[in-house]
Amino acid sequence: MNGLLEELRAGLPAEAVITDPDVTTSYAHDMASFCEAGTPAVVVLPRTVEQVQHIMRTATALRVPVVPQGARTGLSGAANASDGCIVLSLVKMDRILEISPVDRIAVVEPGVINAVLSRAVEEHGLCYPPDPSSWEMCTIGGNIGTASGGLCCVKYGVTAEYVLGLEVVLADGRLLTTGRRTAKGVAGYDLTRLFVGSEGSLGIVVKAVLALKPRPARQLVLAAEFPSAAAACDAICRIMERGHTPSLLELMDRTTVRAVNEMAGMGLPDTTEALLLAAFDTPDPSADLAAVAELCTGAGATEVVPAQDTAESDMLLQARRMALTALETVKPATMIDDVCVPRSKLGAMLEGTAAIAGKYGLTIGVCAHAGDGNTHPVVCFDHTDADESRRARESFDEIMALGLELGGTITGEHGVGVLKKEWLARELGEVGVELHRDIKRAFDPLGLLNPGKVF
Repeated sequence: MNGLLEELRAGLPAEAVITDPDVTTSYAHDMASFCEAGTPAVVVLPRTVEQVQHIMRTATALRVPVVPQGARTGLSGAANASDGCIVLSLVKMDRILEISPVDRIAVVEPGVINAVLSRAVEEHGLCYPPDPSSWEMCTIGGNIGTASGGLCCVKYGVTAEYVLGLEVVLADGRLLTTGRRTAKGVAGYDLTRLFVGSEGSLGIVVKAVLALKPRPARQLVLAAEFPSAAAACDAICRIMERGHTPSLLELMDRTTVRAVNEMAGMGLPDTTEALLLAAFDTPDPSADLAAVAELCTGAGATEVVPAQDTAESDMLLQARRMALTALETVKPATMIDDVCVPRSKLGAMLEGTAAIAGKYGLTIGVCAHAGDGNTHPVVCFDHTDADESRRARESFDEIMALGLELGGTITGEHGVGVLKKEWLARELGEVGVELHRDIKRAFDPLGLLNPGKVF
């Protein structure tokens, strides 16, 4: 231990090396439930690429595992510490290095907060579309690590589609540059995409080149109330089938709507069984909303209310962003699933989830990026009750099994981490797992990067 600290301090400022147990313990885990976390030997907070390289060279020389971290807003345990590890927190590397309106790119360090980047590029008439619900807290590095999504993915896509290039410190301290700054480029294997979603298991992202879009018009939102989740899902299918391209298409079930109302008094219709939010940022959003309103009514909506202005739209979007936080108030603990299914199977996914909730006698609220088929069933439970905790875990697994049965995937944007390791093997199959492990060994032969995660 003393040798490790001496080596780290040889290339880092004193304030960048934290050993106080009361402080290091706070870096031990992210926001996931049912995920074991160890006790780190030390937490380091580098500010430069060279400092990250020094940390990795030290770790390799002494064979010490390294757990990279961003803001620890993740929901799969991917940032959880292992016993005796170096926790490498990248939150101090938080500079926006460049914004180019001509090339429509931003170059950033990994600790930049998503919302900070979004506001900075808006000043140049641009936007960075990926917007996770935790965008006011989560970092770009963490978004890249988990390939996170957000509310606008139905139209604009996920993080992976905006990462053009990376600088990555490898396990042995070498610096790798991947990708490009250009609009097009197909030279070599796409190593950039390989790092996106790798959850810190292949290297440490220290710089990212991100694609930007022209800033769209302010979106207007429509809220549609349905008597059942099945009717809401029917409306979603109709909207997509007719070729509409909403900038947002989000769903909240009855449990979620009530939780948001109770926490924040948002005035949402708590008599509803499902609330659908649709938004357009087109030149004439009112016309698009009118067309969608007609489709919702045809699918059985009991009430359809278009927002009159951007302030009302922002209020509805804020209610959706609060959904997960609100569900956390229902019970002392939550498990947040992240199952993505084909849009055509969304109704079956919600019906199946409701049946699982009944089977286990649990409250399970569902909010969803409905336009993507990406559901977030939230299992609410009392972690001090052993039997209820058991039922929560079993219901969580049944929900993932249901997603796979419907042709979906165990994670659309939250990642695998510790929580879904066993399920990843089921989804990938034997050959897929073998190839993934071969790739891991190629980048990290000593297995020092985020051990115990993903595989």
